[in-house]
Amino acid sequence: MAEDDQYSTQRNAANRCRFDINSKKGHYESYFLRANHPEKPYAFWIRYTVFVPKGKPENSIGELWAIFFNGETHQVTAVKEELPLAQCAFSSEGLSVNMGDRARLVPGKAQGAAALNGHQISWQLHYGNGEKPLLLLPEVLYSTPLPKAKALVGNPNVRYRGSLVVDGNSIAIDNWQGSENHNWGEKHTDYYAWGQVAGFDNDPQAFLEVATARLKIGPIWTPWMTTLVIRVDGEEIKLNNLWNATRAKATFNYFNWHIETAQGDTSVVCDIYGLRYDFVGLNYYNPPGGTNICLNSKIAGCRLQIKRQGKPQRVLETRNRAAFEILTADRSHGVKVVA
Repeated sequence: MAEDDQYSTQRNAANRCRFDINSKKGHYESYFLRANHPEKPYAFWIRYTVFVPKGKPENSIGELWAIFFNGETHQVTAVKEELPLAQCAFSSEGLSVNMGDRARLVPGKAQGAAALNGHQISWQLHYGNGEKPLLLLPEVLYSTPLPKAKALVGNPNVRYRGSLVVDGNSIAIDNWQGSENHNWGEKHTDYYAWGQVAGFDNDPQAFLEVATARLKIGPIWTPWMTTLVIRVDGEEIKLNNLWNATRAKATFNYFNWHIETAQGDTSVVCDIYGLRYDFVGLNYYNPPGGTNICLNSKIAGCRLQIKRQGKPQRVLETRNRAAFEILTADRSHGVKVVA
């Protein structure tokens, strides 16, 4: 599916691995795939990661994750395996990942298998028909020291085909809509909520990427900052400059997130929400040391209101197609941490 990609040059630049094997600064870098069933509350999330602890590159590892979310039974199946980095390969020229003999990821194709605590997930996937890469941050910030964590969508609104096998049960993946994503940095953002919708129930082509974050610089916490990018009606609406990010109003808890933001003649109100039992907790190692918890759901709900001068108001909604993640050091969330 990737052979006729008109955005291949842009994608190669977006997806090249930033990992420097000679650096001792510490590093994490992930490529992840996610998609939702066209009608049912099912979703998958697959993540290929390199983790390099600060000052200890000899302890670097590859991490292979897979999760299947079943919103009908509210069962979340999550697996993770760790491999010595010597068994892994990440390309500095574009998207090409090998995780030993366990998994492979190249443009338009993903395969692999992982197991944990008696659970097993394997996948054979093809994907394509996506859009040009989407940058959550202003482009200039991808080449500056701050923020130390960067994220982008290498291939938005792709369609997946193939199969998953979850604990022996085969699941056909036929025209599931989602994305291919890339993030990296010297440390994880200290506290954040992240959301994404690839196709709303009432507008299958619309795409949302949003994050609310707070950084710790030495002993000082920054104000909350929110960046948001929407693709709708053939346009890309960016509310992501730094001035706007600090002026945006955002609150989130377990498990509701409310955002009000505006830029120029555009204003947006966004609500993302989920059920506690549709989340799973994951340990994210941090290169400087320590571990945070990622509370992860891919079957959350979202309501998005867009007002633009001279245009009708748009209201986009989905019941269970939203990705919703919270990274926190707090342990009072009540979500089981499984990996």
